[in-house]
Amino acid sequence: MSLKRTPLFTAHQKSGGKLIDFGGWELPVQYEGIIKEHMMVRNKAGLFDVSHMGEIEIKGENAEKFIQYLMTNNITTLKDNQIQYTFMCYENGGVVDDLLVYRYSNTHYLLVVNASNKDKDYEWIKKHAIEGVEIKDTSDSYAQLAIQGPLAEDILQKLTKTDLKTIKFFWFDPEVEIAGAKTLVSRTGYTGEDGFEIYTRNEDAVKVWDAILEAGKDDIAPIGLGARDTLRFEAKLPLYGQEIDQDITPLEAGLGFFVKLDSDDFIGKDALVKQKEANPDRILVEFEMIDKGIARSKYEVEKDGVNIGWVTTGSHSPTFEKSIGLALIKREYFTPGEEINIIIRNRKLKAKLTKGSFYKKNTKK
Repeated sequence: MSLKRTPLFTAHQKSGGKLIDFGGWELPVQYEGIIKEHMMVRNKAGLFDVSHMGEIEIKGENAEKFIQYLMTNNITTLKDNQIQYTFMCYENGGVVDDLLVYRYSNTHYLLVVNASNKDKDYEWIKKHAIEGVEIKDTSDSYAQLAIQGPLAEDILQKLTKTDLKTIKFFWFDPEVEIAGAKTLVSRTGYTGEDGFEIYTRNEDAVKVWDAILEAGKDDIAPIGLGARDTLRFEAKLPLYGQEIDQDITPLEAGLGFFVKLDSDDFIGKDALVKQKEANPDRILVEFEMIDKGIARSKYEVEKDGVNIGWVTTGSHSPTFEKSIGLALIKREYFTPGEEINIIIRNRKLKAKLTKGSFYKKNTKK
């Protein structure tokens, strides 16, 4: 089966992007190297093509009530043009997906979901539909770009008359003109840096992409999905399928802030209430490698010869220049400073449990 392509495919070819199969999409994993691109975003700015993300629109007189029942966060606190991070859970508290909810009004919402989960999410939402809501998969209507890094605002401001400072963290403006193109701009991202995500028509994607790169000149570069993953991981931002999935609840992943157990009923609430009362048996922890090695996802974790869990994500950190990781382990074994073993290619390599050692987010509140 042929791979799907975004409207920016030719732009990636033109920039020398190394294209790979990314969940059925032909997307660039890197241009000039993951570490170089990673540090470009941390120090200046980077431009990402994230058009493979899914968009699902929900409208109707009961839209707010319906979404509230689907999500773990309390969307009734949202104001128009505000955004919320939330989970959509199964009845057992496992995660269907983590997503962003954009509120246009209490009768009109846009859900931005993970590309790999889009079809599953859409079917899940339709399965639970109630009267008074309209549900539409609008993914093919949008190209999505992300400009991230400490210089992101300065660069993007050159291309629009909208004062970007008026768009606060986790808010959006649906009517921003960039380089002559109509766009929706949100102050969000997945790197731990300040920046914006830009939604535009497919036919305008290349024009906006080229204009941003031209405006930023040497202060910006196209960034591949390889650096996107190291950036999000360094900032301890979860990835579906690794830190959370159908078998790992938000409470186990340490993301209880986005689960409002005192709000209205939602799918999975009963199971999550019980899990919180009992204190989850598992906990997501940070670690640093002591021995030389990189702990990859699914590697086993041991303490004194006993299997206590597995690595969810591990990588070399370009910012800290050391090997770090996240692991889901039995709670009783979590003591910061304690040594554990990561099983890497049948070798028991030493690591140390840590706390607060990941990248401190540089987003604007």
